[in-house]
Formats: sequence, structure tokens, C-alpha cells
Amino acid sequence: MQKTILYVSILLCYFIASKMNAQETFEQRAKAIAEKIEKITTEEKLALKDQVDDINKQVELNKLSQEQADKMKADIAAVQAKKIETRVALEEAKLTELVKEKVNEKVKINTNKIELKYMDTVVDSYIKIKMPRNSTKHHKAKRDIRTTTQFVLAAGVNNVITNGSAQNSDFRYWGSHFYEWGVTANTRVFKNDNLLHIKYGFSVMYNNLRPTDNRKFEVTGNQTNLVLDPINQQDSRLKSVYLVLPVHFEFDFSGNKTKDGKPYFKSQKGFRLGVGGYTGINLKSKQYLEYDENGYENCQVTKGDFNTSNFIYGVSSYIGYKETSLYMKYDLNPLFTNNVVKQNNISLGIRFDFN
Repeated sequence: MQKTILYVSILLCYFIASKMNAQETFEQRAKAIAEKIEKITTEEKLALKDQVDDINKQVELNKLSQEQADKMKADIAAVQAKKIETRVALEEAKLTELVKEKVNEKVKINTNKIELKYMDTVVDSYIKIKMPRNSTKHHKAKRDIRTTTQFVLAAGVNNVITNGSAQNSDFRYWGSHFYEWGVTANTRVFKNDNLLHIKYGFSVMYNNLRPTDNRKFEVTGNQTNLVLDPINQQDSRLKSVYLVLPVHFEFDFSGNKTKDGKPYFKSQKGFRLGVGGYTGINLKSKQYLEYDENGYENCQVTKGDFNTSNFIYGVSSYIGYKETSLYMKYDLNPLFTNNVVKQNNISLGIRFDFN
């Protein structure tokens, strides 16, 4: 019985060893083929590099023009590619035959363990080795983007036009301010010309008015008037916040550019002029009164519509260089809807359009 077990064990070990040897033989043969393919690609790439180096030396010695050199490089690359294709095809045929043998023997193999390293293309290789980067033949043109976006930021002085004039205003000229921020899209109108653009988006506007002579706003029915405040003020202002949709036609004098014989366009690289307008809604209005009382600083905030227009619309324009412009906007709607004297808000300041 012990001898039987011994004989069976020996036969089993021999069977396992033969199977392992067969598996090792298959993997060794496959690995050898893969190494041969890698060796082929390495040899041909080195041969290509040597030939390219030789051509470049002839260019440096003025024996060849750059145009002649580029043509020779392209021809050489095509030849080397054909060589690699032919030599690798022979090795691939060997590998295919090897796999078929194992399939016929019904031996499962893990082909994922076989790594075959191919050169993507010989042309790409010789470009990386020595091909000039500015070659128009292999230069990938940038996609023509006709619409870009900008972040808009503006600030300046704010006041009103009364009876067609801003003189003798009831509001402080340097104390009344406006602020604006928003996002715009900038679309080039013509495909092959950079002059005309359309800018559109949204903005949030803050208009502040500071009355003169210690006055404040007071609402009486449908009238909003300035009245003298009996308390000595430190500050008094009316702030209105609007959400608007501006649209401008922008004339961009950055000019048309060409690179490698192809046109490309960049905005905000020169002088710019924008004309257009805006429309929107009044989000809120507040009056702030600040004063001292018995040695304490007080701030009184009154929120309400103050009879201001709920709907706003106006015209605006800007002129500047690159991202910085002189900016003006004028409300066509009256500041207060039912006041006897019509007053329209006007703002003048600096505007920044950041790409």
C-alpha cells in the first residue's frame, strides 16, 4: 500500500512538473517575442534619430535648406515606419501561431501577462527627436473660440440729472457712489474679422445718493422729498440695488492676427469702444442715517420702496484700453416714479473686464 501511494505521488509530481514546464515554456517564448518586438522598435527609432541628426548637421553647415530637410525627414520617417511594420508583423505572426498551439492543446493562458510595447507612430517619434516645433506641416491649429467670458467690476461717482442738468445737485458729487459687478459673454460677430463683438450677461448695480445740507428722504403719499433732519447727521444716503441684463456692441481694435498662415483672434489687446444699454429690476432700497446721540454712535436703517421705480432701463457706454475703460451709464426711467420733478440717475467711473 505504501509503495502504491509512493508511485502515485511520483506520477502526480511528474504530471504537475510537466504541466508547469509547459506553461513556463509558453510564457518564455511569448516573452522572447515581445522582447524582439521591443528591440525592433528601439533599433529603428535609433536609426531614425541618427539620420535626423545627420540632416540637421547638414542644415547647420548650410548644405541643406530647412524646407529640404523637412522633406527628407518626412521621407525617412515613412521608410522607417514601413520597416517597423514589416519586421513587427513577422513577430506578431509567431505570437499568433504560439497562441493557436496552446488553444489547440486546450491549455488556458493568461495573455494579459504578455506586454507588447509598440511605438505609436514613427512620425511622432522623429517630431519629438528633432522636428522644429513651428513646423506648419505638423502644427495643430488652436480651435477658433468665438465666445469668451469676462468678470466685470465697475465703480465711480453717482448723481442725478434734474431738468437736463447735473449742476446744483441736491446730492454730494464725490460722496455719492455706484458699484457694479457681474459676468458677461463676449461673442465675435464675424468669423474672420475681430472688430465687432456682442457682450451680454448680468450685473448687480448699487447706486448710492448722499443728500447735501443735513437732509434725508421722507415719503409723503406718492411723493419722495428731501427734508431737513433735526438731528445732526454724520452720514445720510439712499442705496438702491438692481439686477440688470446689459447688452453692448463692442468695437475691439485689437486687430486680426495670423500664425503659421492661419488667422486667430484675441480680444481686449488694444483699444475698445462699447455702446449699448441695460434693463432690469429693483431688488431693494434702503435709507441709512448715522448720527451721534449722547456720546453714542447710532445707525438707523429704513427699508422700503421709497417710490423708486421697480423697473429700470437705460443706456451705457465705455471706452478704454485692454481690460480698463472709462464707463458711463444713464437711467432712462425716473428715479422716483411719481415725483413732480423728474430725476434720472447717472453714473461715471472706471470699469474692468477681466478675461
